[in-house]
Amino acid sequence: MNILDETAHRPWPLPPGPWLMRQTWKDLLFAHWPVDRAALRPLVPAPFQIDLFDGQAWVGVVPFSMTDVAPRLVPPLPWVSAFPELNVRTYVTVDDKPGVYFFSLDAGNAVAVGAARTLLNLPYHSAHMSSEIRDGEVHYRCRRGGARPAEFEAVYHGMEDRYPPMPRTLEHFLTERYCLYALNHRSIAYRLEIHHLPWALESAQATIVKNTMTDAAGIRLPPMAPMLHFSKCQEMVCWGPEVLGA
Repeated sequence: MNILDETAHRPWPLPPGPWLMRQTWKDLLFAHWPVDRAALRPLVPAPFQIDLFDGQAWVGVVPFSMTDVAPRLVPPLPWVSAFPELNVRTYVTVDDKPGVYFFSLDAGNAVAVGAARTLLNLPYHSAHMSSEIRDGEVHYRCRRGGARPAEFEAVYHGMEDRYPPMPRTLEHFLTERYCLYALNHRSIAYRLEIHHLPWALESAQATIVKNTMTDAAGIRLPPMAPMLHFSKCQEMVCWGPEVLGA
């Protein structure tokens, strides 16, 4: 099935022109915590309004594996098209288009990190990462060095109760987003549109052994267990960045 054939679930139409990049995301864990909006505001660029659900801001830590990463009309290359990735994110909106803002993205592939930093100015970091399936569970590790060292280690799995997130629910708010927002190299805000099918979420269980990813971003999580969701696989395509206000 061509994912572009299904668009009724989107909150706005597909962007004009051909998509530029494809990816497949596998074995995703969505771990979310409620956080104080005032604490996030200094960490999010001013052009982006922090998006709230019932007055509450949220931060997510999302480990997964990337496969089939390649530009349009280019076959995936073994040494650059598959690697673990982990992002730390919150939710923002501009002109009534809700999207994702990334505090950090860690990847286990230096080529992909360099390309994303050069082309999109996204806050990517090279990290030592591994993701292995053992006895039906994902064993995930991430260790970043450098000026902002951070670690994440967890064992998690889905409960195989797949369901689409329903509109106006928290699950929908946290996952069904069709763009990201960032600043380019000239500190100008841009939007990057994406498309995928509706998420097939599952309830999840996770043992998070270590998580300093949010600490490295300057975010203090509340002393509580996160809200957890799992998704086995999601194909996506994305377009080029669109400067806001242009």
